[in-house]
Amino acid sequence: MVLAKQKQVIDIKLVRDKTMGPIAQSSRELSHSNIKLFTAAQQVSPANRALDNRETLREQLRERLPRLLQTTLELEQQLKLCFQELHRALKVDGLEYSHNNENINLSLGRRATHSCSYRLVTERDFNGEICFSRRSRFDEEELQLIESTLGQLAYPLRNALSYRQAVQLALRDPLTGVGNRIAMDNALHHELQVTQRNEQPLSLLLLDLDHFKKINDTFGHSAGDQALKHAADSIRHAIRDIDQVFRFGGEEFVIVLRNSNQECSTMVAERIRARLESMQCQFQGQEIPVTASIGVATYNDKETIRDTLQRADQALYKAKDQGRNRVISLD
Repeated sequence: MVLAKQKQVIDIKLVRDKTMGPIAQSSRELSHSNIKLFTAAQQVSPANRALDNRETLREQLRERLPRLLQTTLELEQQLKLCFQELHRALKVDGLEYSHNNENINLSLGRRATHSCSYRLVTERDFNGEICFSRRSRFDEEELQLIESTLGQLAYPLRNALSYRQAVQLALRDPLTGVGNRIAMDNALHHELQVTQRNEQPLSLLLLDLDHFKKINDTFGHSAGDQALKHAADSIRHAIRDIDQVFRFGGEEFVIVLRNSNQECSTMVAERIRARLESMQCQFQGQEIPVTASIGVATYNDKETIRDTLQRADQALYKAKDQGRNRVISLD
């Protein structure tokens, strides 16, 4: 991905510890880049003032960090590289990054007593918030060094966010917003590794919306789409943050339950079934009845994860044969 070269303004608001002295307002241009930093709650000095004994560290950061950031488009790796360089130069103990719109919360190192926080906003994009902390207070020269580093990080970080968004779009079902088949295959591979490494249970639920063709025939395909979206939302609200849901195809969903045995997974499946049955799904003033049949299977080390999914499928068909709107679990 090509880094943008046009001039942009980065609005960075600095929140300082109350014990760090008087505050002032400033706007200063960093000569080494076309990025302007607006800082608040900070006692300032000219940007081009020599950093005395830290000038060598600043030059090292300028030389090393841009090269390192060019090696990856992964957001987590870029932040890790930034943290490592600032830890080496300033003994920074912790870095925290958040982006609420993208549901990102990353923490590196350990949060310490004294901190400085920045909000990164370009003319077009919000690029998140970042906080650095350590056991001793940051002085003015050190804050300038941090801001210089953020200037170097700004464009790579923006590109990493764009890359992350593109990857996520490729792994999402466009209608329901849950993971698609590609994402499911990746997740099953990863979850199996976690299960084997930690020797913990892994269960799969295969869910099918009952009489979905009748919903389409009676209310129309737009109503069917509405039912699928409502069902996906209900499933997500019925499971834990560490669990995952994927659209398997048509009206079928796969739910991956980490560290969940057969008994617990059956209870989760029943909770999902009851939630869907009581769900209020309306389309153009008409109430759409939605129920689901669910098959449950827990992985064992004598089979592949595909075998587990196949057993969940067999349990699902038993649930359908026994009248639908029910949960069947297979050992």
